[in-house]
Amino acid sequence: MVTAGRGGNVELFGYQLIAYLQTQVSGLSEHRVANIFKPFASPAEWESNLGVLVIAITAGIFVVVAGLIAFTLIRFRRRVGDDLHQEPPQVYGSTQIEVAWTVIPILIVFVLIGVTARVIASVQNASPPKNMLKVRVIGHQWWWEVVYPDYSVVTANEVHVPYSRDGKVATYLELQSADVIHSFWAPQLSGKMDLIPNRTNYMWIDPREAGVYFGNCAEYCGTQHANMMLRVIAQEPADFQKWIAGQQKPAMADGQLSAQRAVYGSLSCVSCHSIRGTASLGKFGPDLTHLMDRQTIGAGVLDNNHQNLRAWVNDPQDPKPGCFMPSMKLTDSQLDQVVAYLESLK
Repeated sequence: MVTAGRGGNVELFGYQLIAYLQTQVSGLSEHRVANIFKPFASPAEWESNLGVLVIAITAGIFVVVAGLIAFTLIRFRRRVGDDLHQEPPQVYGSTQIEVAWTVIPILIVFVLIGVTARVIASVQNASPPKNMLKVRVIGHQWWWEVVYPDYSVVTANEVHVPYSRDGKVATYLELQSADVIHSFWAPQLSGKMDLIPNRTNYMWIDPREAGVYFGNCAEYCGTQHANMMLRVIAQEPADFQKWIAGQQKPAMADGQLSAQRAVYGSLSCVSCHSIRGTASLGKFGPDLTHLMDRQTIGAGVLDNNHQNLRAWVNDPQDPKPGCFMPSMKLTDSQLDQVVAYLESLK
């Protein structure tokens, strides 16, 4: 989806097309087409089965009704020799038909209500396994803050979790909003759940295969709602623990980049972004401590590479019009130094 801005900004389509076509080198399979009928977690599977049942029942109703209409049109069509002034036989009242078209729909509705209630209860009342990972996801306009409270880790736009091959590992998500109503939706892992200001909602996922699962905000939340994308990255449990250990480390202090770090520190970037172990303590924007460990920037708008990072820092309003990160109007020298420092954050 292309968001118009500043003359339509058709370049955004190019950015997104390139991001879609490029493959990642992480070694994980990518589920780019989020097919709800190809689930990879228990909640998504239960909800997918419910969807198939509903489609089957409603498709059956459609076939019966459409068949009766087609039969009526063909069987009782006007024929040559019919008396156009003669009224067809009129049938008034049929207890059997009226009972049938009253009772059958009621039974269908009760079946759908019962099955739906059972699926909802199964998802919401599932007992958490012992190996439970807690993750807090906070929606912002227009990006996702991801917090691992048990590990003191903060990242953005990517939810790393261990996958559950045997059903004994699950991730429980605490969903909150920092501003307006958002909605967390990774279609192949679970259904939608709203993130509401001053309220905490909960959901859980248990990905069964390692891979990258694509999702997005499913509740209109402003100008860049369509570009508030997310990725759930399911990893081998051992790989997940390695990732956590890496994320717990402070920003790398490279002595050769002291000048570049000083340029970054002199800008207002420090008022919005946090880099652990430095004087950059802002909370308004994403934590940048391990920026280059992420696959994308701009909440999925651009692949995370040198060219895109430089373009993003230079003018975020170009690929993502209306976002709250302003163009800093940096000189080429400042831009090169800031980007060099950011690329050291691994």
